[in-house]
Amino acid sequence: MLRTGARPPGPGIETPGTPTPLDLADAASRPVDEVVTNLGSTRTGLSGAEVTRRLVLHGHNVLAEHRVTVLGVLARQLRNPLLILLAGAALVSGATGDPTDAVIIGLVLALSVGLGFVNEYRSELAAVALHSSIHHRTVVWRDGQRTSADVADLVPGDVVELSVGSIVPADLRLTEASRLECDEAVLTGESASAAKTVAPVAVGVPGGLTSCALMGTVVHQGSATGIVVATGGATAFGKIATGLSQRPTSTAFQVGLRSFSKLLVGVAGALTTSIFVINVVLSRPLLEALLFSLAIAIGITPQLLPAIVSVSLATGSRRLARSRVLVKRLVTIEDLGNIELLFTDKTGTLTEGTITFDRSIGGDGAESPYPFLLGLVCNESTPTPDGPVGGNALDQAVYLAPNAASTIAGPDGAGAYRRAGALPFDHERQLASVIVTRAGAAPLLVTKGAPEVVLTRCVDVPSAATQTLETLFADGARTIAVATRPLDAADAQRDPVPDDEHGLTLAGFLTFVDRPKADAGAAIGKLNALGIAVKIITGDNGTVAAKVCRDIGMTVTGVLTGDALDGLDDTGLAAAIAVTTVFARVSPEQKARIVTVARRDGADVAFLGDGVNDAVALHVADVGISVDSATDVAKDAADIVLLDKDLGVLATGVTEGRRIFANTLKYVLMATSSNFGNMFSAAGASLFLTFLPMLPSQILLNGLLYDIGQLAIPTDRVDPEVLARPAGWDIAFVRRFMLVFGPISSVFDIATFLVMIHVLHAGQDEFRSGWFIESIVTQTLVVFLIRTRRVPFFRSRPSGPMIVTPIAAAAVGIAIVLSPAAHLLGFAGLPIAFFFILLGMTGVYLVLIELATAWFYRAGHQPSRRRRSPIERHEHRVRRRAARFVRHTPR
Repeated sequence: MLRTGARPPGPGIETPGTPTPLDLADAASRPVDEVVTNLGSTRTGLSGAEVTRRLVLHGHNVLAEHRVTVLGVLARQLRNPLLILLAGAALVSGATGDPTDAVIIGLVLALSVGLGFVNEYRSELAAVALHSSIHHRTVVWRDGQRTSADVADLVPGDVVELSVGSIVPADLRLTEASRLECDEAVLTGESASAAKTVAPVAVGVPGGLTSCALMGTVVHQGSATGIVVATGGATAFGKIATGLSQRPTSTAFQVGLRSFSKLLVGVAGALTTSIFVINVVLSRPLLEALLFSLAIAIGITPQLLPAIVSVSLATGSRRLARSRVLVKRLVTIEDLGNIELLFTDKTGTLTEGTITFDRSIGGDGAESPYPFLLGLVCNESTPTPDGPVGGNALDQAVYLAPNAASTIAGPDGAGAYRRAGALPFDHERQLASVIVTRAGAAPLLVTKGAPEVVLTRCVDVPSAATQTLETLFADGARTIAVATRPLDAADAQRDPVPDDEHGLTLAGFLTFVDRPKADAGAAIGKLNALGIAVKIITGDNGTVAAKVCRDIGMTVTGVLTGDALDGLDDTGLAAAIAVTTVFARVSPEQKARIVTVARRDGADVAFLGDGVNDAVALHVADVGISVDSATDVAKDAADIVLLDKDLGVLATGVTEGRRIFANTLKYVLMATSSNFGNMFSAAGASLFLTFLPMLPSQILLNGLLYDIGQLAIPTDRVDPEVLARPAGWDIAFVRRFMLVFGPISSVFDIATFLVMIHVLHAGQDEFRSGWFIESIVTQTLVVFLIRTRRVPFFRSRPSGPMIVTPIAAAAVGIAIVLSPAAHLLGFAGLPIAFFFILLGMTGVYLVLIELATAWFYRAGHQPSRRRRSPIERHEHRVRRRAARFVRHTPR
């Protein structure tokens, strides 16, 4: 990667010309300089003024502009066709009959729409605030300088730099590439990375875009510079993502909502049609029958489900923020709750993450200052007055050692060596090398890195060195080896190459200490209790990593090294993952492969990493998790950022995700069973009553009060056994629940009908009043039974708002019936005997519901996990990438 202030290599065209439109295939087939000229750009990019002009011409580099507007949210609330039909029918009724009923229906509908609007609008604003705190940036050349810019501000002609883990921000024609490979599975479905070069390719050749990097793909290896050819919806990825946006989403949460909606449509359609036909056959007024049947259809629909979901997710995001967990997209919270397998690095997760230098040991096993001196000579950090910068943590720890200053000073110290060239560390070689010179001595190659690798490059390794290394690993010491080889005088003016790193002489070992976290074992215990298997992926030695795992109480069932991993096909690796706890000495590509194979059988996999080498694995995981102290590339690739690198915090996030889903499912189960029972009762009552069992306005008011009572569900507590495992949408389970508990509700409705007619000899207004009160009371109280599988209140206590809100809603309903204005709604006074009868019936009803709940779950009725299909998982990945290119703004 170029350093700040450097100029991109290759000839430059200093004055932009008039741009000529190019499609991607055309750009891929042309020489680089011709593409640059046609785009009216230069090798050093565009000027700021030209970028501004092109932004006006081409628009922002986004796939969609998600604007939150009052009118937009209100329009979504009014988009319900049943609501529109009912409002229209009410207007006709008001114009041709009694306007009072039409006004009341209108008021109830307005309150219902207003309630949904307020909650959805607040949640939308919360989502906008979340997105506004996250900025996706890329390295771009403008005004001849290397700078950082928002990906939304890229325009055709911009020159962009790519590095490992970067999501390609637009369609690019590559101008420079160094060992570049891109993961294009999001576009092609191919798991193998695509190699890229700058050489033009013939149009129409299969795989002929090898000279281009495509928006939404991930840099798997190497680095590159490219010029933007297309942005936003004009890109290949944009066309796919835009097409997907026209279809239902494929996250598990939203697929479940869609399936649930289909179930409700079928039930509502059947009931509404039958009720309408029954009333018409019984020669009741057509308009009255229409109003009643439409009110029934709306009554069975949990209208506040979107609001409940939105409020739950928004509330969850705030809770997680207080727990030091930042989610980039609200729907990711539910994905977090579905995690079954977590791969995490070792440093800073199982250990304190503070690496300090410990000892310098010679090849004979005795302590020696010479390896430490060489560790200072071959070091990618740069000392400053504020401490070392750059390099990795081990390099910095060497400079921070107490004897570093004295080892650098003096005629024979590290300061006497002059660096002629360097070959930086990479995860494939697992080595770093420098060529250094010193007065009166031949040039020297100094190599340091993973001890297993260094020793294979050395000649005549003493047995004492091998034994020393085994002892260090067994003690859990983090260790690097240092070796040297004299060079010819002609080598004093060049960079080392990988071929130089052979025929070395072992100088010794440097050891480092990174103590295990005191609470790491407890945190992993929490995750295990949540049904999450935790596995370690590390670049460290397997023996060391296993020792750290055992020190914190983890059971280590197996260790697999990167070399052994390469010998396994995907089937073999899948089998190995099941029995392996530690994956050691693995490269970034191997990390990504492990995660990909683990996901193959449908398990929801999370990966936690914080380095540049973790970015690709973060992208391929179902949930990518990074930390606030991570590299920018890692944080950009992640879905969730932990403000503290603590697995205990992650366990809190998983619990929150499951709590949100559990509470959403509570609302679904309560609303469908209760609403289905009431509406089924209304359909049955229509067969033998000479009047409507409840007026349309009363049905709507009943449903509104019930829904208001459920707004506290997002605050409710969830039983530990529900949080102990991932859950998912199971529509068959919801249907069974509805068919069991709905009829129980109907039985007591029918009992109420018989009491009102044969015991109290009620007229139609008294009948409606009695059923309204019975319905609102039983619906409210049954909430406390259905919300848990335990004994309510004694073994499962609701939250404070969950106790107050439903009871308050029921009290309001009773107060309306008993108020002086009750006659306006078609209610009438009730005798005191009704309330005593209601008290007894309600008690029997609750006991029966509790018995039914116990039987239902004992009979083995449990919601099962729904696995995403390969197509859905592919769409899920597309949507995750596309979320980077959607602009959220309030207006």
